Amino acid sequence: MSTTNSAASSVKERADLALNDEFLRNAVRFTTERLRGGKKKAAEEHGNWDEWRERGRQIRLHTIAHLDYYLNLFADNARANGVHVHFADTSADAVKIALAIAERKSAKSVVKSKSMVTEELHLNHALESIGIEAIESDLGEYIIQLAGETPSHIIIPAIHKNRYQIADLLSKEAGETLPPDTSILAGFVRKKLREKFLETEIGMTGCNFAIAETGSMVLFENEGNARMVTTVPKTQITLMGMERIIPSWTDLEVMATLLPRSATGQKLTVYMSGITGPRREHDADGPEEMHIIIVDNGRSLQLGDPEFQELLNCIRCGACLNACPVYRHIGGHAYGGTYSGPIGAVLTPALKKNVAEWDDIANASSLCGACYEACPVKIPLHDMLVSLRRRKVESGHGNKLEAVGMKGFSAVMGNSSRFKGVLKLGKIGQKLVVRNGEIRTKLGPLKGWNSYRVTPSLPKKSFREGWGTLEAELRQGLKELDPQVRQRMEAIVKERKTGGGHEHG
Repeated sequence: MSTTNSAASSVKERADLALNDEFLRNAVRFTTERLRGGKKKAAEEHGNWDEWRERGRQIRLHTIAHLDYYLNLFADNARANGVHVHFADTSADAVKIALAIAERKSAKSVVKSKSMVTEELHLNHALESIGIEAIESDLGEYIIQLAGETPSHIIIPAIHKNRYQIADLLSKEAGETLPPDTSILAGFVRKKLREKFLETEIGMTGCNFAIAETGSMVLFENEGNARMVTTVPKTQITLMGMERIIPSWTDLEVMATLLPRSATGQKLTVYMSGITGPRREHDADGPEEMHIIIVDNGRSLQLGDPEFQELLNCIRCGACLNACPVYRHIGGHAYGGTYSGPIGAVLTPALKKNVAEWDDIANASSLCGACYEACPVKIPLHDMLVSLRRRKVESGHGNKLEAVGMKGFSAVMGNSSRFKGVLKLGKIGQKLVVRNGEIRTKLGPLKGWNSYRVTPSLPKKSFREGWGTLEAELRQGLKELDPQVRQRMEAIVKERKTGGGHEHG
């Protein structure tokens, strides 16, 4: 994460830092709004979007329900294609396997295409710890690598930076001043990375989808760097989450429709590469040796869990981040982990199974459901966030003061006399802090709310207190109605009170 937010220990503290960073807020809001607009337009142009969402959901539900079968099928077919397939239960296992391959090849450098799994494993640091240079080849990833930061967005890692900041970073790398011109900056990175592609011994990628029926892996990208990583180096290592499987190439058609439209508003990514094993005898390019490391790292803990199994349906499009009002205000680093936004707020605690460590991140949500509406495979992330909060309280990690407050709230709301009494006391007590019909004090429970908003004062007369007068007015209005209309309305009310039958038009 960024050095600014790394010192903050809770999501609230990190969010406070982000909320006071006007540039970050403007940059994130601008880009997420553009992505949301692109998705909406692409979905409308495609037509029948909800039907395609449901089709994608059914594919993912079926695959995860039979994950052991499809993983074994994929592994068998990949090995038949000449691929070395490894299974890693933990992050430490995955790192150990990758480092062993790199050391056996006497690698001095590894060039990577964008992979959230390698970020999850902190693999770059592990490689560097044994003297192997890890170079990110995705432009956004390369930029934040130079900045010493982690991705702020699943799809656009450097969403929080502008071209002037990027020009400063690249100028230091170039040893000369580069103008903040995007074409010049991209040209410098392109030249720099092509040298790395030709020099490196190992190319490392993630995996968008693995095709069980043929043992193939598929990469979506827009820059062409993944193609370079998978064709030039002699050895390729692919790290994939165990849930990235889909049964067939026919299913890929659905995913290739949903993912790019949801992620960036594109009808199709610029490059979609299907790789089935290492180079054959008469192939013009490709790796001589190919390894696929299938990573669990907490994913299997969700299997069989009725509240969280659908979490494994995620296709990593980032649409939930773009729709989330919390993410759009605080950006990705405030979440404190590899994955941010609504998916990160659920995925990080679920993978960790450590409520004590991650008991605050599930609170980084308004529970508005925008993430569910945006998700191309209909993952109910808002329901999962509520479940996480419930589990936190049930496990004894809830806020003690909050628990006392909720008990008091229940006692008041469960008794009409107490409720009336509290309202009367509130009207008297608020006179100390009300100014022009508003409460702006930042004391006690009002501090968090009033730091950014204003609490309205209690009205002189509540709805409950005014109901008698309102009811009399309604009855008088009913008497003045046409007799036939009044009789019909009274009959409807009487029938509903007695549990009568048919609906009336």
